[in-house]
Amino acid sequence: MENILFHYFFGKKSETKLQTIKFTVKYISMNLVNKIILFSFWLLIVFISSAISQNTFKNIKLEDAVGSGYFYPNRIEEIRSMLDGEHYTTLDKGTDIVRYNYATGKAEDVLFSLKDHQKEIYNISSYEFNSDETKILITSNEEKLYRHSFLAEFYVYDIKQKRLMPVSKNGKQQLATFSPIGDKVAFVRQNNIFVVDLIKNQETQITFDGKHNEIINGAPDWVYEEEFSFNKGFEWSSDGLKLAYMRFDESKVKMFSIPVYDELYPTIDTYKYPKAGEQNSLVSILVYDLNSGKNQHMDVGDEKDQYIPRIMWTNNPNRLGILRLNRLQNKIDLLLADAITGKSEITFSERNKKFISEVKDQTFTFLKDGKHMIVFSERSGFNHMYLYTLEGQLINQITKGNFDVDELQGVNQSEGVLYYSSTEISPLDRNVYSIKLDGNEKRLLTPQKGTNSAAFSKTYKYFINTWSDANTPVKITLNDSEGKLIRVLEENVELQKRIVAYGFGKKEFLTIPTTNDLQLNACIIKPLDFDAGKRYPVFIYVYGGPESQEVTNDWDNSMGWFQMIVQQGYLVVCIDNRGTDGRGEDFKKCTYLQLGKFETEDQINAARYLAKLPYVDGNRIGIFGWSYGGYMTSLCLTKGDGIFKMGIAVAPVTNWRYYDSIYTERFMRTPQENPEGYDDNSPMNFADQLKGKFLLIHGSADDNVHLQNTMVFARKLVQANKPFDMFIYPDNAHNMASARLHLYQKMTDFVLNNL
Repeated sequence: MENILFHYFFGKKSETKLQTIKFTVKYISMNLVNKIILFSFWLLIVFISSAISQNTFKNIKLEDAVGSGYFYPNRIEEIRSMLDGEHYTTLDKGTDIVRYNYATGKAEDVLFSLKDHQKEIYNISSYEFNSDETKILITSNEEKLYRHSFLAEFYVYDIKQKRLMPVSKNGKQQLATFSPIGDKVAFVRQNNIFVVDLIKNQETQITFDGKHNEIINGAPDWVYEEEFSFNKGFEWSSDGLKLAYMRFDESKVKMFSIPVYDELYPTIDTYKYPKAGEQNSLVSILVYDLNSGKNQHMDVGDEKDQYIPRIMWTNNPNRLGILRLNRLQNKIDLLLADAITGKSEITFSERNKKFISEVKDQTFTFLKDGKHMIVFSERSGFNHMYLYTLEGQLINQITKGNFDVDELQGVNQSEGVLYYSSTEISPLDRNVYSIKLDGNEKRLLTPQKGTNSAAFSKTYKYFINTWSDANTPVKITLNDSEGKLIRVLEENVELQKRIVAYGFGKKEFLTIPTTNDLQLNACIIKPLDFDAGKRYPVFIYVYGGPESQEVTNDWDNSMGWFQMIVQQGYLVVCIDNRGTDGRGEDFKKCTYLQLGKFETEDQINAARYLAKLPYVDGNRIGIFGWSYGGYMTSLCLTKGDGIFKMGIAVAPVTNWRYYDSIYTERFMRTPQENPEGYDDNSPMNFADQLKGKFLLIHGSADDNVHLQNTMVFARKLVQANKPFDMFIYPDNAHNMASARLHLYQKMTDFVLNNL
């Protein structure tokens, strides 16, 4: 042994830089006494320096930790690759659409600047090009409706003529979209569809039966938008001569009412909300022919109590793909419909013994050859891609292994190469790969551990990679098609300096044993001056819902608040219980028909495990969650037998009978079929077992998880004579956007006073 190197690193402050302490000890020439003296001296220096360094760190203020974006990373907004594959555009500073050169990295042109049109347009929230990139469709002045939907003012900008014109002057629109030819724009207004001919400057209404809370054309109803994650219910054919659209008849769906308190006399906001086991909208699919002006119904089968989660055209302008799910969501069909006659046939069908995971845009991808499609399936026990003919014949499985493919990130159809991200390296990471359609020549393009997401150029010569890990904010790089780094576009240097200046504790990963020899993935943040000889209180945050994942190796925008809690001397912990994503179908779907049972057991067992660690104060463990996490927190406080000293439940579901049909029935079936599953894990049925300090929070205007959940639970707690705290935020929705600072101050105070 030639030497021992002690390397101790302290945080930095701009005006005070503590140097690294480094000792090189040549053991051969030293006796034992000298070793002990030197080691004791080193420990003394470490102790003194640690105390000094703690005083150099800035205290995190709540105003910086919540809502301000002070600890949020910079990102490159609205990246669009241009047709030549050599240029891309971004929305710089929210005001300019700028064209950049991939090869040089230089900004070559400002295609549109807000300052030149301030009298005409309010702001820019997003944009898209027409097919030949001569025009830009600009979205401005958004007015939020629900999670994905909004009203807005849309404008078309002619790049060559430098002329800006509104898509319509007859009121705000939804979902304005160029036709593939780029000479028309379709949009929705007041539940009807309109088409604007940009050459003739002519607006044509193509549906007329749209009516609030009854008929919706071209956009989904509330529950489809929320649970199938889309907001546009129409699609152009490849030749731009037909428009396929969804028609929702929600006339028989029951109404839900939300009081609004901002007037002298409160008003009532009512909308259609199908709860578990209740009637859904009836969905039909039609195709409008722009030449004939006629609508043709597509055959979607005789069963009406079903879901149509997506429509998409093949490369054939007369052939429309329609996805169909049964009400139980354990069988999916792909229908190919003739756009002229409306006749359809099933070309693909698959059943699952539990449920089909959430349908996304990429569940089926039609290739431009008009003959093949890529299908996502969990038939192997993991989410993988398969190559099929449009007639439903399996060609080959593309990806294989005991890991999940997370996302299809591009298809180079001329070369027959797919680009995707997966959990192959670790369930905590997302890495980008390329692979041939036949499943050969797989290549890892982003070997760095963490979370990677790639945006490819049109020719797939380049990609812009967005990467972060648990302790490093977003880094954006330009890479070539082989993954080689060309240049760094954004490194968030200022945020990295703040992380050091504020003494952020490092997020570490660990596994926690649970039943059946399973190991749960977890992460922990310790104070920078963590002392294993001390005992710390633990603050757990949880979501825990099916098909979700919180313990991931990427930057968390909530880091500022968690680090503020850590600065107060707490350990912050998160555990992904059974039912969460990234570890295959068996792990994800084991909670089927009994939401809350295994998830709660895992969180309680994890708390007991943490309580036994020598550096944890087992009498001071708290838990916090929002939405499904609020549900989990409520169960942990009622079923946890006192293991949790305190809990905060924000916007919790307290009985799945109160939640919407699509989400709830996917995992629970209906209350009529599975009453025990609904009741055995409803917090309100265990109100009399509440132990620990409990804070219940909800927004009165929550259209997603209704205030009803909290009010009925509160009534049960009162009837059981259980003490608890409750706070209602007037006229706030599920995310409580207008009350964030007040909300987090209340939660912070509750933690500091009760844990």
